[in-house]
Order: sequence, then structure tokens, then C-alpha cells
Amino acid sequence: MRQADNVTARAQKGRNPTPLHPGVEEEAEIILTFEDNRLASLVFGQYDQNLAHLERRLNVVAIANGNRVTVKGTPEGSELARRVLEGLYERARQGVTLAPGDVDGAVEESTLQGSLFPAEEEPTLPGVTAFDQIATRKRGAVRARNAAQNAYIKALKQHELVFAEGPAGTGKTWLAVGYAVSLLEQGQADRLILSRPAVEAGERLGFLPGDMREKVDPYLRPIYDALYDFMEARHVDRGLQTGMIEIAPLAFMRGRTLTNAVVLLDEAQNTTTMQMKMFLTRLGEGSRMIINGDPTQIDLPPGQKSGLIEAVRILDGVEGIARVTFKEQDVVRHDLVRRIVTAYDADSRREQFRKDQDRKP
Repeated sequence: MRQADNVTARAQKGRNPTPLHPGVEEEAEIILTFEDNRLASLVFGQYDQNLAHLERRLNVVAIANGNRVTVKGTPEGSELARRVLEGLYERARQGVTLAPGDVDGAVEESTLQGSLFPAEEEPTLPGVTAFDQIATRKRGAVRARNAAQNAYIKALKQHELVFAEGPAGTGKTWLAVGYAVSLLEQGQADRLILSRPAVEAGERLGFLPGDMREKVDPYLRPIYDALYDFMEARHVDRGLQTGMIEIAPLAFMRGRTLTNAVVLLDEAQNTTTMQMKMFLTRLGEGSRMIINGDPTQIDLPPGQKSGLIEAVRILDGVEGIARVTFKEQDVVRHDLVRRIVTAYDADSRREQFRKDQDRKP
């Protein structure tokens, strides 16, 4: 971590003759010097891409020079940038690979800390307001990047059945697989069962070439990708061979009772009401169930109700069940993905408004 005597801060109060941004009456300058040059370069990112991302998020200017970075902006923005950079340095020191998405997460986390504690006051308990995290042997600690992910991880740890709804790119499947792998590695579960509707609106697999695994694999590829992200390939392959890890289409769940297992149903918006009821009643002793889906991307035939929407409505308030809802602002993929999701949602709202206007007499 940086040494306190190597850090200086200067706030210029009153009217600034050359304000950083139009309308800014006060400018602060904070200089951070990190002890380890290599870790500092990881914090700044390749070609200082993490600093550039921080500048866009906080409307500050961050200039790197060796292991030193100078941050200029409003007092609030500069102070927030300091907290973010210090947090990123600590993660780098722990061996975490940093990317622009981690900058977003650090900004969200530091903003939360600032809202809970006065500006002059630091938390008395280290990490008391930090976002929650999961840990696997391959990836180490994976921390939530926003408040919705934080609520999701907490729900996974505290409830036997969790529903997660929201747009693509919010980390629903990835975090669920990571949490399931962590339970498997800790011995808290014997099996990991991952499922999703193999074909969006009917699971008719007979026309596809190959054996059953070859028919199903293309539809379950996102789950495979997440597994290989959290586990070594040889461990995944061994788990698949021994049955410790099972990946199957939803239709194969009928008639089973799943005990001491972590069960994940992905793309649940494309289940029917009967399929969802069938899946929910597979839960056995010592098991946990995670159900993910995006209600805005339902591929069922017209008039067919989504099992996810029905289940969330019917089970609202049932003890032991948690529901987490992600919004478009919670997208943690490329910035462009967030803007795409926002644009589609805005267009959908405009279309719904036009339909409502047309119905009026």
C-alpha cells in the first residue's frame, strides 16, 4: 500500500482563474505515490487504460508518472479517485488481475463507503462496507462490482433458493457458477448441476446431429465458459466424467430428487409454468437452487406464459427464497453493451407508450 508520508493533497479554494471544467469554482489536486512500481503499473493499466476509464467515470484528470499519479478535479471527485486507486492497489497486491470493469466496481464500492461515512471519517473496521466476494482456487477472490451484484452474492450465501432477473451482461450466470464452484471446492456440496432450456421454445433436439451431449452442448456453452473460468480444465473434465459436475437440458430434470447439490437453471425466462414447477420441486436435502433469467428476452410462443415470471409472482414472500433484480445500469461487460441495453430498453418504453396512446379513445 502507499505510504502516508508519500501522499500529498492540496485544495485550491475560491475562484480558480483556469478551472478544470466550466463552472467549477474549486479544484483539488491529490498526488499518490505507490511503493511498488510493478503493482502501480497494474493499477494504471496497459497504456494507462484504467486511469482513462477513471477519468471518464469521475470527471477528473489523472496523470501517471512512474509509480506516482496526480489527480485533479473537484474535491469530491479527487477524493473518490484516491479511494478507488488505493483500493485497486490493494487488490493488485493480493494478486487480482485488474481491468476497466474492476475500476467500475471500485468506484461503486468507494461511493457506497462515502455515503456511509462522513468525508473526514474512515471506517473503524477494515472492510466493513466492502462489497461481498466469492473465492475459488483458480480465480481467487472475486468481488462484486456494484450494489446489485453485492446483493446477489449475499442472497446466494443466505438463501436456499435465489431468483435473479435482469439483462444480459450483469454477471448473473458467471457469479452463480463461481459461487457453485466455491461450495464444491469447500466440500459444502457434493454435486454441481447446471441446466437451461436446450432449445428456447420447446427443447426439440431430435433434428440436431450427434449424440445427446453433442446436441445439447451448443446451448450450454455459456455455462461451460463460466466453469472453465473458475476451474482448471482438467478438473472440469474430471468432474464431468465422474458425475460431480452435470450439465443437462431442463427436460432431463423430471423425476429426480437432487440432494447435497448446487443446482443452477439458466435462461429460465424460456421455461413454461409446468417446467418451472417441475424444476423447483427437484430441490432435495442439503441443496441450493439458483434460477437466472431475463424477462425481456422471452422466446416462448405467443400466448405462452413464462415460468420465471409466474414463479416470481407466486413465490413472492415465501420464507427461504430471495429475489434479486438487475437493471441496465448494472451491466458489467463492455461499456458499449451497457449503452446497447439502455437504448433497447428506452425504445421498448417508447413503443409501449405509443401502444397505450393508441388504445385511448
